[in-house]
Amino acid sequence: MVSQSCAGWLYFVRSLRDAGGLSMDTIARALTIAGSDSGGGAGIQADLKTFTALGVYGASAITALTAQNTLGVQGVFSIPADFVEEQIAAVLDDIGADAAKTGMLANNEIIRAVARALESRSFENLVVDPVMVSKSGHPLLEQEARNALKQHLLPLALVVTPNLFEAEQLAGFAVRGLEDMKAAARLIRGMGPRYVVIKGGHLPGKATDILFDGETFWALTRDRVHSRNTHGTGCTFSAAITAFLARGLSVAEAVKKAKEFVTTAIAHSLDIGRGCGPTNHMAWNNDGEATLS
Repeated sequence: MVSQSCAGWLYFVRSLRDAGGLSMDTIARALTIAGSDSGGGAGIQADLKTFTALGVYGASAITALTAQNTLGVQGVFSIPADFVEEQIAAVLDDIGADAAKTGMLANNEIIRAVARALESRSFENLVVDPVMVSKSGHPLLEQEARNALKQHLLPLALVVTPNLFEAEQLAGFAVRGLEDMKAAARLIRGMGPRYVVIKGGHLPGKATDILFDGETFWALTRDRVHSRNTHGTGCTFSAAITAFLARGLSVAEAVKKAKEFVTTAIAHSLDIGRGCGPTNHMAWNNDGEATLS
């Protein structure tokens, strides 16, 4: 059996080989625009691990630096907005991206800069993970920036992936069950994204997410994996959607496979640190099965 540490990398290398070499014209490419997690479990670190595990070439534009570990966030330093925009331009104008995602954007200026950079290039395959607060309760998006996200970024999104708390913040009402999730999805889709995924992992019972395209609801349900090591699950899920979109899957199929990917990552999570440890991004092979027994 291929070890967990190299399974994703071997798939990536095989993808390059099958594509005929190291050509960026043939290998799927994805860009993450997000904050850095010094503990390695969330943010751009989780995104790039996910991209690699799924055979996608990953690039990044860093929006913020965090001093962070399994116990929580100790500090945040936001990158100047113009430099965030410069990073995005450097990647897209040379390497390009078949899909991109946003994560922690920190403030109003950065959100506007990201939206400007993507809109000016008519970028289409955008996944917005509206990160607002860490699992430890540390705020990761300033209050004034939430309106900017609604006004400037959501209209550019192909997919938006709020959890229950973020859905409440965007919709403006409490989300306590499946019918609330559907009502919130309808309202959020009215803000511009073509698809809305609301993650129901914080509800009791089985882990059920919903996907809405403006007409049809799909429920994605998996048995709950009981683990305290769930740091970075939201980042990992949205990154997996992005990677599968970059590989040419439809939104519905990308979301379904991303759900399977993150469930596997939680089931084989890593007991690292003294708090909420990370998921295991390498516990997957590209036949849709865990690489670990």
